Amino acid sequence: MRYFRFSLPLLAATFAASATLAQTAAPATPAVPAEQKPPVVQTSAPAKAPNPLDPLFDALKRERDPEKAKGIASQIASNMGDSGSATVNLLMQWAATAIKEKRNGAALDFLDQVTVLDPAYPEGWNRRATLHYTMGNSRKSMADIAEVLKREPRHFGALAGMAGILMESGKDQLALKAWEDYLAVYPADRDAQEAVSKISEKIAGNRT
Repeated sequence: MRYFRFSLPLLAATFAASATLAQTAAPATPAVPAEQKPPVVQTSAPAKAPNPLDPLFDALKRERDPEKAKGIASQIASNMGDSGSATVNLLMQWAATAIKEKRNGAALDFLDQVTVLDPAYPEGWNRRATLHYTMGNSRKSMADIAEVLKREPRHFGALAGMAGILMESGKDQLALKAWEDYLAVYPADRDAQEAVSKISEKIAGNRT
């Protein structure tokens, strides 16, 4: 299997009572003529920072050449690997080293720390999903994949991992949907195209 790249009412009442007391205790203030009132400055919410991955995902969706698409996908994976935190990146490196050395327990500890320190970081969940899968725990792997996709629905590695687990468990319809979602993000992947073709043929054959 490929790597995954695949009590409120009381509080409200308290606030209401406090507001009433404040209104009754505060001395009346004279009205200020309209012409003397300071102008109201309209402020807008700060613009949301653009996601640097958006142009890459757009390019990947448009690209039809498999080799060029693979290069874009590699760039996306590289960018997603950087959490922006030196501590989290170090934990990820330690986890990778532990996995290479077959110290899965230590790797799992490192990745657990990553998901606690930066729960918004999709790759931490994805790496742990991969480790859970290699350790034979598909249920935990799927749970982590769900966390990845909550944060980044275009994470094609996580979608591939989900499709693979669903195929292994015989859930062909769900696996087909996962592969279709994958191809919506990464349409030039020939392996995914072949997977969709085979599953579609299998489902069609089961209906006859």
